[in-house]
Amino acid sequence: MDSSPPAKRRRESKDGESEESTLSPVVIFAHGAGAPSSSDWMQRWKNMLKEALHAVDVVTFDYPYMSGKKRAPPKAEKLVEFHSNIVKETATKYPGHPVILAGKSMGSRVGCMVASEKDINVSAVVCLGYPLKGINGAIRDETLLQLTVPTMFVQGSKDGLCPLEKLEATRKKMKAPNELHIINGGDHSFKIGKKHLQANNSTQDEAEDAAVQAISAFISRSLEG
Repeated sequence: MDSSPPAKRRRESKDGESEESTLSPVVIFAHGAGAPSSSDWMQRWKNMLKEALHAVDVVTFDYPYMSGKKRAPPKAEKLVEFHSNIVKETATKYPGHPVILAGKSMGSRVGCMVASEKDINVSAVVCLGYPLKGINGAIRDETLLQLTVPTMFVQGSKDGLCPLEKLEATRKKMKAPNELHIINGGDHSFKIGKKHLQANNSTQDEAEDAAVQAISAFISRSLEG
C-alpha cells in the first residue's frame, strides 16, 4: 500500500514527477515569544514537520525584536507586517506550492492574523500551543473567529495558556474548518512529566510523533480540498 499522502498520490498519477513537486507544501514556521528560531525546540519541530509533510522547505525566521537587548515582544499585531512579508517572499520563491503557516505559541497567533490578511493566500494554519489566554486572563478568540482557512491545533492538556474547555468553545464558534490534537500531560511546550509517561507506558518522542502524524493527516485532507 502506498504510504505517501493522498493528495500527493493523486497528482503523481495524473502527470508524474513534475506535479509531485508542485503539490509539496512549503511551511513557514514562526517562533514563540521567548526563544528564537534557532532554539532546540524549533529546530526539532522544523525537522519533524519537513519530514511528515513532505515539505519542499520549512522556512524559519526571527521577528525583529529578537535582535534587541531586551528581547521583549511587542503586541502581536505589530508583528503581522513583518510576518506577512516573509510569507509573500516565500510564495514568490516557491510558486505553485501550497503555503502552510505553522507557529509556536505567539508565532501561531501572529500566523492566524496573517492568514486573515486580504493579500495573503495560504492553504492551512498549524497552531502549536496556541496562547488563547492572555496575560490578564482574558480569552483572546477574536483572531481565531476571523479565520477562514483550515486550522489545526496541537495543545498540551496541561497548558495553562489554553484551557481545553475554552478552546473547545472557541472552536465551535469558528468559521474555519478546524481540528484539535491533544498531547496528554503536555505543558505549553508539550513537555510531559516523567510520572505521566511512566503511568501511560509511553515516551515524549511517541507523543510528539503522534501529534506530527495528526498534523500530516490534517494537511493532506486540507490540500485535497
